[in-house]
Amino acid sequence: MNDTIEVKKVSPKDVFLHLLAILTLYGSATAFLVLIFQYVNIYFPDPISSDYYYLSSARGAIRWSIASLAVIFPVYILTSWFLNKNYLMEPEKRNLRIRKWLVYFTIFAASLIIIGDLVTLIYNLLGGELTGRFLLKVLAVFFVSGAIFFYYFWDLKKYKIE
Repeated sequence: MNDTIEVKKVSPKDVFLHLLAILTLYGSATAFLVLIFQYVNIYFPDPISSDYYYLSSARGAIRWSIASLAVIFPVYILTSWFLNKNYLMEPEKRNLRIRKWLVYFTIFAASLIIIGDLVTLIYNLLGGELTGRFLLKVLAVFFVSGAIFFYYFWDLKKYKIE
């Protein structure tokens, strides 16, 4: 009995749907982190910064992040839903080369971000420069990149994609 998985040819539709899904994931994660960073900046202000320009800049970034999330995140959800619906109808599409490349790249990028985040945390801790603001931002980056890493890692293991 042959246990090999049939690999379908990649169509332009597949390429662009997978690119749309992954790029909207990256855009959503970035907008969410900018939003969190700006709320940290407002609620834990830097004593050195000028209040007016500081708050004006933070509010502008918050508006931009909310606008981005209002558009980009629903596109990610809908694209992912559509792709998952396709995977149910044609399970072999989970093994498309474009999907594997993008999933593995996403896990790789999330790993690098987590490593860099931990290095930054330890570096600042050793330098005695650990503040509440900094710690909250590091935790936000760790949470977002960790969630992305574990979701896609779980997806690979669940469907045994190699």
